[in-house]
Amino acid sequence: MTKSSFDLFKSFAGELDPRTLQKKFLLSLLKLQNVHRGSIWIKKNNSYHCIEAAGKESDSIIEIDIDADQPSIVGWVIENGKRTVADTKSDGRHFRELEDNMAVKSSLILCFPLFLKEKEVYGAVQIIDTTPEKSCVNLDEDYLNYLQNLVDIGSVALSNAILYSRQVKEAESLKITLKELQKRSSLIGHSKSFQQCINLARNYANSDLHVLITGESGTGKELIANEIHRLGHRSKKPFLVQNCSAIPKTLLESELFGYRKGAFSGAVRDKKGLFEAADGGTVFLDEIGDMPFNIQAAILRVLQNNEIKPVGANEIIHVDVRIIAATNRDIKTMIGENRFRQDLFYRLSVLPLELPPLRERREDIPIMVKHFLKQESLRSGQPEKKLKPDAMQRLTTWSWPGNVRELENLIKYLMVAIDSEYIDAEDIPDHFFEGSVHDIHASSPLSESGDMEDRVHSRSSDFQSSKAYYYNGNINVPEIDRRKGGINFGNFSWQEVEEQYIHFTLHKNNWNVTWAAKDAGVNRSTFASRMRRLGISRSNLPQKA
Repeated sequence: MTKSSFDLFKSFAGELDPRTLQKKFLLSLLKLQNVHRGSIWIKKNNSYHCIEAAGKESDSIIEIDIDADQPSIVGWVIENGKRTVADTKSDGRHFRELEDNMAVKSSLILCFPLFLKEKEVYGAVQIIDTTPEKSCVNLDEDYLNYLQNLVDIGSVALSNAILYSRQVKEAESLKITLKELQKRSSLIGHSKSFQQCINLARNYANSDLHVLITGESGTGKELIANEIHRLGHRSKKPFLVQNCSAIPKTLLESELFGYRKGAFSGAVRDKKGLFEAADGGTVFLDEIGDMPFNIQAAILRVLQNNEIKPVGANEIIHVDVRIIAATNRDIKTMIGENRFRQDLFYRLSVLPLELPPLRERREDIPIMVKHFLKQESLRSGQPEKKLKPDAMQRLTTWSWPGNVRELENLIKYLMVAIDSEYIDAEDIPDHFFEGSVHDIHASSPLSESGDMEDRVHSRSSDFQSSKAYYYNGNINVPEIDRRKGGINFGNFSWQEVEEQYIHFTLHKNNWNVTWAAKDAGVNRSTFASRMRRLGISRSNLPQKA
């Protein structure tokens, strides 16, 4: 019996489902002691909770709580970490109220503590004799010690199973939370312009008309489209996505409309297209501005007649889909250049929605940073990092040509690359802030080579749009000459233009010379040398009149 008993209890280690294991564990103990009633309890906050029971009327015990202030056998064993034998008629520790509604009462209770690997008590198991003679339970001391060893093996297995089960539930909960965060990762912001877009999207969800979303790359066009679908009556049907610029033009038609067997080389069987597969739901056509002109005509037919014709087919198929299209291109300019159908544009843009770039809603950047930090913390299981004020200031002053996607990618990098809990401005790599056409200082009149006037001329619109950065309006900015399309330097000398540019760059970067030099595209030593030669320092700023 000894070997078989040990083999039985060792087998518990392979069971990870706590409900299955606790039932198997309890029934094995009852069989060894030749009784039919027993229960398993764990400590839960300020009470003792019954997680398993066996025997007649056991249903009335499972999920019962005994308050820690009430006397009980299980409470005494858990708090003292010792096994005990109790005569229920004379032992004051017995919680008699628990059996008030039972037809058969307990006569003798043998109770063992349940230990973790570290010998910490987390619960207790009761073996209960209900015979008046109290003759079923073997109380021989050697046998009880032997039985305690078996209980210890089972208790560790049970605690591991409970812990594993909790971790699985937590992981599933985190997955659900993370999925929800990912789904709405760009739908964050309190700025007026962004809230107007969100309100429009919610209003559009109540309609079945087609939507055209415009905005720069990375502003969250697909997420807005998904939100419109999610809030509408088509939410139970498919939401299928096709990026019109991510697939060769020769394959786009068959992807959207499907094809019939033998339509072309390699078409060995019929295939449904996106529109047919999404019947009843929504098709999101991303980057529709890159769609070939000939396919635009077929899309127009879907919009007008709700019908498609698969490649190589003779028959027409009717579909019921809502189309949400998106582009980062200037469609009206493309229409003028005969690169986009005007009739398709008017069909798509019944409900227009333009997403603002991130640089136009800078007040949203701090809450988006916090959101992405939390999201990456959940994804990786690492502690959530925090940005110091100087790092946050650098992020809020950057132009973000890649918009929300660029910000999210930067946060992913910082979560992996930075070891400390706090992220400084110096931790943000320079390559995230270089080489962007949106950066008004991507090239510079301070560069060592090239023609200054040509470079300033090419950036005239950026120069004008950035006048808001000038401090107190005290710098004499060269005005835009609308007739010539460039900057009117008037009587400005080369030195004066250079001086104004340095003041502008310093003010934009809060007089951080290192950042200003990077904005200007020159070495810090070169920039500082020009400042000294021109006598520029923060101490001799022009005073506001």
